[in-house]
Amino acid sequence: MFTRCFKTLFSIRSINRDFHTREVQFTAMDVRGYGSRIKTMVNMSRLSNKVAIVTGASKGIGAGIAAALGAAGARVAVNYSSDREGAERVTQAIRDNGGEAIAVGADVSKAADVARLFKEVDSAFGKLDVLVNNAGVFRFGAFAEITEESFHLHYNINVLGAILTVQEASKRFGADGGSVINLSSIVGSHPVAGALLYASTKGAIETLTRGLAIELAPRKIRVNAIAPGHTETEGNVAAGTFEGGAGAVLAGKTPLGRLGRVSDIAPLAVFLASDESAWITGEVIRAAGGLVVAT
Repeated sequence: MFTRCFKTLFSIRSINRDFHTREVQFTAMDVRGYGSRIKTMVNMSRLSNKVAIVTGASKGIGAGIAAALGAAGARVAVNYSSDREGAERVTQAIRDNGGEAIAVGADVSKAADVARLFKEVDSAFGKLDVLVNNAGVFRFGAFAEITEESFHLHYNINVLGAILTVQEASKRFGADGGSVINLSSIVGSHPVAGALLYASTKGAIETLTRGLAIELAPRKIRVNAIAPGHTETEGNVAAGTFEGGAGAVLAGKTPLGRLGRVSDIAPLAVFLASDESAWITGEVIRAAGGLVVAT
C-alpha cells in the first residue's frame, strides 16, 4: 500500500526539492502567523536559557522548528544556504513573538562554512545546547538516473552536513551535555521506487543517530531523529507536490486521514530539545499519521 500510494504521487508530480537551488520564499505574514499559533502549543519557558541552531531553516519544517524553539524560550540561530530573505523573515517572526534569533548563511556540506556558522553563534549567544539538522536535498528520479553528481549532492548535504555539524556542536556543548535532533523521513525505513537515493541518505541519518547516541552518551549528549511523513509545507504547495489528486490519495491511505502539517512536527523538536526528554536518546520518532504501521 505504502509503495502504491508513493507511485501514484510520482506519476502525478515529480519535483526537485533542492536546498541550494529551490529555497521557496514565503511571506512574512505566513511566518508570523505560524509563530503566533505555535506559542499556544508550547510552554514559553521550556527552553529558557538554551541556545539552538536549526540548519535549513528559511522555510518549511526547518522554519517551523525554529519558530517553535523560539516560542519555547530558546535563542535561535536560523541557518540558510541561499534564501537570506526567508531566513530573516523567520528571525523577525521569532523576535516579534518576544524571542531572540539571528540568521546565519552557511553551506553545511563545507567544513569551513560550518565552522564559521558555529563561531558566529558562539559570538552572538556564547553557548550551544541544541542542534537541529534539517538541511537537505530531495530529488525524485529512477535508480538508473542516479549520477555521480546527484549522489555527491545528496550525500554531501544530507549526510556529510550532519556529520560536520555534529562534530562542531560536540565541541561546544557544555558539561550538562546537549541535544542533537536529526530530520529523517519515513522513506528512511520504508524506501520506495523513485526516491531511493534520498531514502538511502535518510537511512544513513538514522544509523548515525543511533550510533552517535551511544558514542556521545558519556558526555550527556542525546541524539534523536524525527521522521516525518507527507507534510504540507509552502515549498511542497508551491511545487505542486500534492496536486492532481496526489494529496487526497496519500491522505486517504493515512489512518489519521490527512497530510501532515509543520505544526505536527515542530512540537516534537521542542520536546526533544527540552529537559523533559532527558532519558531519551537513540530514538527515531516517526510522525506520519499512522501511514507506516498501516502498510
